[in-house]
Amino acid sequence: MLYSVKQLRQIEQSATEQLEPALMRAAGQAAAQAALRLLTTPMQPVLILAGPGNNGGDAFEVAAHLSHAGHHVTVLHHPAKSARSAECEQAYSKAQACAGIVWLANDSDLENNYALVVDGLFGIGLTQKNISATLQKHIAQINSMSCPVLALDVPSGLNADTGTVTSQIAIQASHTITFIGDKVGLHTGDGQDYAGAVEVNDLGIAATFFPTSAMELNQPTLFAKIFKPRRQNSSKGSNGIVNLIGGASGMHGAIILAARTALYCGAGRVFAGFIDAPPGYDATQPEIMCRPAQQLQVDPDHVVVIGPGLGKSIASFDLVSRALLGTSLLVLDADALNLMAQQPALMALCNGRDQATTVLTPHPLEAARLLGCSVELVQADRIDAAKKLARRYSSVVILKGSGTIIAQPDGRIVINPTGNASLATGGTGDVLAGACGAFIAQHRDIWQAALAATYLHGAAADNLVQRGTGPVGLSAGELIVEIRHQLNATSRAIA
Repeated sequence: MLYSVKQLRQIEQSATEQLEPALMRAAGQAAAQAALRLLTTPMQPVLILAGPGNNGGDAFEVAAHLSHAGHHVTVLHHPAKSARSAECEQAYSKAQACAGIVWLANDSDLENNYALVVDGLFGIGLTQKNISATLQKHIAQINSMSCPVLALDVPSGLNADTGTVTSQIAIQASHTITFIGDKVGLHTGDGQDYAGAVEVNDLGIAATFFPTSAMELNQPTLFAKIFKPRRQNSSKGSNGIVNLIGGASGMHGAIILAARTALYCGAGRVFAGFIDAPPGYDATQPEIMCRPAQQLQVDPDHVVVIGPGLGKSIASFDLVSRALLGTSLLVLDADALNLMAQQPALMALCNGRDQATTVLTPHPLEAARLLGCSVELVQADRIDAAKKLARRYSSVVILKGSGTIIAQPDGRIVINPTGNASLATGGTGDVLAGACGAFIAQHRDIWQAALAATYLHGAAADNLVQRGTGPVGLSAGELIVEIRHQLNATSRAIA
């Protein structure tokens, strides 16, 4: 589960009555163990940044543990103007009692000779946008170092709820150990760039203290229906029909990418509808049936994917209107979303469709157009933007980007952990739309289809990069076969 800062503070407050000051000791012990795993040889130099609040108290605990373990510990402390909390004072005294710890003045320049840096400056406690010039200098120096950086709870400067950089600069950690519960902001927006590998430690707080959360990370158990084995006694008619509509002049490739993906993701029959004159066939995948878009049937049993390479002509508008007026399960992508953003009539048609029949797949700019705001506002709070889109358009929303967000109209949120920067290239969104359409066609569940398409799309990119293809230069077409591989491999793994 993923939690907001407000929820985590409530959990901590409830647990504190029983466990304080054990929580800070537990956090320090857990963080020290994480640090020791990153320190490969004895007696290595470690820099610990301790801030003014309880995150600094956690850092003092880590300093004491690492000093006792024989490492050469240096502490740079930025104290608060007010008195420390009682538990923080205890941790500070414990660190002060360690004769081997070197204490730096808080205006010191930092050397670049450490084996590890531990960031205990702010955690989730940073609310101010402006931090001192000295702190900015220290964070910039840390970010230029080549050693591992372990952040305690949240990298300092990163908003734990939104994944945005709160201040002018933030710690870029290679590892984050986050306490009590996992935070939304570690997994979307800038979170993945700043948090690195995330480890969650609940500090021994009993499960009864944790409320039910409407937010979680995507994983195959959430879309188990997609892996249901096919019956031997089945046919192409058993596996659904996908009608893909788009392919205006000069953009035929978009609809071909989407159609090939639908085929490789298991759809029984795939029709590619071109708004302009269609090719006779797809020479690479002749199984795809190419048609004029206006001739494709609008059948309740078919799934319609509309938008890849569609353009914004009058004919395009008519095709989107027709799709929204129909009763087919529907995926709206690319120019279908841009047309809807421009035309209130299309917005009303989308909002008036039955629940659980429509998926929207916007990237941040398309989301901004649909919400009538700037891209910056969308990216400043991606969770909120996805929720608003899902409610406003009565649809499941896949808000693409780093930490893609899948949202339901009822407020449920899933953040996708797979994928990497190789997906930031033309055509990958068409591939995602095709995968989504294929899974809907086979299983008639738009929520699980959206989760599966997003997860496997990202996992394919991750696997290709791991094997040395990309991230730079990986093309959308290379994802298609790999998505099929991920689909079948994951199915076998969880069978």
